[in-house]
Amino acid sequence: MSSRLPIGIQNFRTIREQDFYYVDKTPIVRKLVEEGRFYFLSRPRRFGKSLLLDTLKSLFEGREELFRGLDIHGHWDWSATHPVVRLSFDGKYNDPEDLESSILTQLEMIERNADLPAAPRKSGPERLLDLLDRLHRKTGRQVVVLVDEYDKPILDVLQDPELATANRDYLRGFYGIIKGSAEHVRFVFVTGVSMFSKVSLFSGLNNLEDISLNPRYATICGYTDGDIDRVFGPELDGLDRKEIRTWYNGYHWRGGERLYNPYDVLLLLRNREFRPYWFETGSPTFLFRMLMEKSVSPMELENRMAGMSLVSKFDVNDIGIEALLFQTGYLTIVEERRDKFDNLYRLDYPNLEVRVSLNRGLLDHLGKAGVEQLDRGRELCGLLKANDFDGFADRLPSYLSGMPYQWHATGDLARYEAWYASLLHMCFRAIGVDVRVEDASSHGRADMVVLTGGQAFVLEFKMADREGDVDAALDAAISQMRERRYAEKYLDREEPVHLLGVACGREARNLLKIRAEPA
Repeated sequence: MSSRLPIGIQNFRTIREQDFYYVDKTPIVRKLVEEGRFYFLSRPRRFGKSLLLDTLKSLFEGREELFRGLDIHGHWDWSATHPVVRLSFDGKYNDPEDLESSILTQLEMIERNADLPAAPRKSGPERLLDLLDRLHRKTGRQVVVLVDEYDKPILDVLQDPELATANRDYLRGFYGIIKGSAEHVRFVFVTGVSMFSKVSLFSGLNNLEDISLNPRYATICGYTDGDIDRVFGPELDGLDRKEIRTWYNGYHWRGGERLYNPYDVLLLLRNREFRPYWFETGSPTFLFRMLMEKSVSPMELENRMAGMSLVSKFDVNDIGIEALLFQTGYLTIVEERRDKFDNLYRLDYPNLEVRVSLNRGLLDHLGKAGVEQLDRGRELCGLLKANDFDGFADRLPSYLSGMPYQWHATGDLARYEAWYASLLHMCFRAIGVDVRVEDASSHGRADMVVLTGGQAFVLEFKMADREGDVDAALDAAISQMRERRYAEKYLDREEPVHLLGVACGREARNLLKIRAEPA
């Protein structure tokens, strides 16, 4: 028997009382509560963080009837209730007074709901200190503190570093009140998208245990394959499970299983159509601007190695590109290695939705979007499939002509080659073609490998300062691919393999010539 799809519903009580599907996260919740008191969790937007907090709120308030049939029901003392202070920073914070106003409004509402006399007008931190004390004294029970979107007042104004810093410093003092009121507090859970360092934001609440990359809690938000089959089985008829995995599965926070964003799954089950539902709910303009400012080639986003410090490096004036991509959900962990002192993570796109949509979005940011550009990509791909390398060489210059000026101005020859490769890479990624970046062989890495039409195309880009250097650049590209055996791993596929040397000109700022040879 099918239930209703909880699209956009973050209220636990509504889901349980009105016959919505619910993926039972209470086994993990029980483990959290039994093993610790102060927690922090970072997850990308629309991953179920708000519903998790509302589940915790209902649990500590003793709403026993809502948990019948769930794992935790027989393992909880329903008589031991606690007052809950739940704060959510889901508003707008574009003016300096917005943050204090939001906090005071929320605290005043909690006071009214708890039948507490209105407190004298105080600052947000003072009001929180007073509220925790009064709730504890009134009920005789320690207070549970739940904070949702703790970082939004900072993230909203990153383009204004002065205001972002002011909001960060205010929140640092505000969160510090929680640790200073430890005798009044039973449990704390803070969620958001970013992992601001404890030194910058949580120095006053440095006893928070960050479970964002703890394998024991990896599936606390999001759906696993098993969740989809077990809970949403009645809705799967007519949908290709393999295609669902390709489109939406792949998020990984060091647990044994990969995860789906719930928003994608629920919209797919309702609309019966594969679309980039999650991606379309956010605009990563800030990310695109950072990539340009830091001169990060889009090809460098894939198979990117990062240590724990880089993955979690995030502060107002020091935002690591790896941290931004990972924490916002555009990259995920696909491999983990251990060296003597650190865990190393290989980051890549989580799934087809993000891979295609992010590249389309970046093309749009560069002014190369729209149906015409996607058609151009399909045309270039078709020419490769047909082995029409002259046609490919004829069409490619018009596509590469829009390379942004700042890419030309880098002055780094190796990176200069990478930017040309990046535009072609984005073109193919945007139409879903299988592209391998910096593809490793036993002797080196190819700039790009395109797998399409039952064939493999190994590309190496070289710069020619002058038109007279073109043939020498192509000779070097072909020789490098042969000497380093870039094509070797594809030769046993019983498919045609082609080597493509691509010569681009610094002065001409475009493609000069292509040479194709069988591998």
